[in-house]
Amino acid sequence: MNATPKQKKLISLSQFILEEQLKIPHASGEFTALLSHLVYAAKIVGREVRKAGLLDDILGATEDTNVQGETQMKLDQYADNAFNQSLKICGHLCVLASEEHEAIIPIPNGYTIGKYTMAIDPLDGSSNIDTNVSIGTIFSIHQRLEPNSKEPGTEKDLLQKGHLQRCAGYIIYGSSTMLVLSTGKGVSGFTLDPSVGEFLLSHPDMKMPESGDIYSANEGNASYWSPEVQAYLQKIKSIEGGKKPKTARYIGSLVADFHRNLLKGGIFLYPNDTKSSKYPNGKLRLLYEAAPMAYIAEQAGGMAVTVKGERILDLTPKELHERTTLIIGSKKEVEEFLTFVPK
Repeated sequence: MNATPKQKKLISLSQFILEEQLKIPHASGEFTALLSHLVYAAKIVGREVRKAGLLDDILGATEDTNVQGETQMKLDQYADNAFNQSLKICGHLCVLASEEHEAIIPIPNGYTIGKYTMAIDPLDGSSNIDTNVSIGTIFSIHQRLEPNSKEPGTEKDLLQKGHLQRCAGYIIYGSSTMLVLSTGKGVSGFTLDPSVGEFLLSHPDMKMPESGDIYSANEGNASYWSPEVQAYLQKIKSIEGGKKPKTARYIGSLVADFHRNLLKGGIFLYPNDTKSSKYPNGKLRLLYEAAPMAYIAEQAGGMAVTVKGERILDLTPKELHERTTLIIGSKKEVEEFLTFVPK
C-alpha cells in the first residue's frame, strides 16, 4: 500500500504577518492592515499582467512620459493608478511617493493619517511588458519621523536612510506571482495561489548563497564605465590558469535579475556612465529601487554598495528621485568587487 503523501502546511501571508505582529511589543495592527492594501493592489495588477496579451488597452506605450523623461507604458499607468488608489486611502500612511510622480502623493482630505510612509515603483522593468518578460513592483516602508503626529506627512518623512526601513519587498509577475519581503527578521517569499486568491508561504527564511557564478550587467554600456568596473568584469570573465568564467545573465528588469540571483547566487551591477551625460550618477533610483533591494539583500546575507564602495543602506536621500549606482548580490562576490574600488 502506498502511504498517503503528507500535505504541506500552508501559511498565508495574512497569517504570517499576524504571527510576526504578536512577537512585536505594543504592535497595533496598522502595519498588517497596510500590507493587506498593498497585496490587494498587487493581485489586481497581477491579473492584468497575466492577460496583457489579450487586451489592446494594456499592451504598448502611451503618449505620456514620467518624471524621469521615460515613455510610460499603458500597464505602467494602470499599475500606478491601482497602487495609488488602494494605498493613499488605506488610513495607515501619512504620505506616499511613486516613481511615476514628480512630487509626493498626499493623503486625500477626509481620510485617516497614519504613521507610515511608502515609496513604490509600481512596475519595474516595464520596457519588457510587450515581450512577456518578468516584471515587478518594488516597495519601501518607513515609519514617519514623528510617529504620534496626526498631520499629513512631508517629503522629509520619505527621505530617510535605507537601514531605517520597517519593511521592504517586491512582487514579481512571472510564471507565478511571488511576493518577497523582509520586516527586519530575515526574508520570506510568498507565491500567489490563484485558486484561493492568497499569497502562501513558499520560501521561508530565504538566504542568498555566499557566492555565485552569475553576473548581471548591461555590457552594451561597458565603454562608458570606469576603469575599475571594467577591470572587475575582465577578471570575472577571465579563463587564465584554467579558471572558469562567470556566466552572464541579464534580463533588464531589476526585480527579475535580483530574484534569480537571490535564489542562485551572483552579482548585479548598474554602474554610472563616466563618459556620458546620460546617467552620471547611475540610473537606478535610491528610494524606489536600490534601498529596498539592498535591505532584502542584507537580510538574506548578501551585500549592496555603490561603485565607490558606500553601503547603500547608509545613504541619505537628498531628493525623491535621486539616482545611484548599485552593486548588489552574494556577499563574497560584492567583496571581490570592492577589492577593485580605489581606497
